[in-house]
Amino acid sequence: MLEKMNEFFDKRLDGYEEHQLNVIESANEFYPFTAACLPVNENAAVLDLGCGTGLELGYYFELNKTAKVTGIDLAEGMLKVLKEKFADKSLTIIQGSYFDVPFEKDFYDAAVSVESLHHFTKDEKIPLYRKVFEALKADGYFILTDYFAESDESEIFFRKELIRLKAEQGIDDNEFYHYDTPLTVEHEIQALKEAGFSTVEILGQWGATCAIRAKK
Repeated sequence: MLEKMNEFFDKRLDGYEEHQLNVIESANEFYPFTAACLPVNENAAVLDLGCGTGLELGYYFELNKTAKVTGIDLAEGMLKVLKEKFADKSLTIIQGSYFDVPFEKDFYDAAVSVESLHHFTKDEKIPLYRKVFEALKADGYFILTDYFAESDESEIFFRKELIRLKAEQGIDDNEFYHYDTPLTVEHEIQALKEAGFSTVEILGQWGATCAIRAKK
């Protein structure tokens, strides 16, 4: 049974971090790796898309205690935990969809997203990535760490399955439901370039998971 995105994660709040770090292959490597890719300059402004409970932020604040982070997520319970974990840090929390929330332009040194964007199509991502591009400073960059489909066929299959399940369950609204529909790395890179990023490169790879840097 499909669940709305925010409800899915809030229901699994207990044990969420343990699951993410210990069940997802190589997560104990790619979370700290991602954090190490973020800026270490004093008061660096960072935008975190789908921040959840802040697994990558825990590592990042160890490297940059003065960072000013804006975290966006749909799940109220996740954000409550995030706020409690980092009560002593400069953290702005926004509950909502990063597709809808406006971003301040030319403001952030970097943006980051970990294990969040594999639920959306290329066409859905391009306008979002354009917003991220516009929110970054002239020398800013976006770090995307996520897992990807192994082939075009897999990408198409996952999307068709989501459509089938929604029809089977009589779901016809425009809300987000939790079901993984990852793109291929190639299509992800295309989406980032079409959004305006000048260079896009893979920084690290762990099986199906990649860390990608897109520079403005």
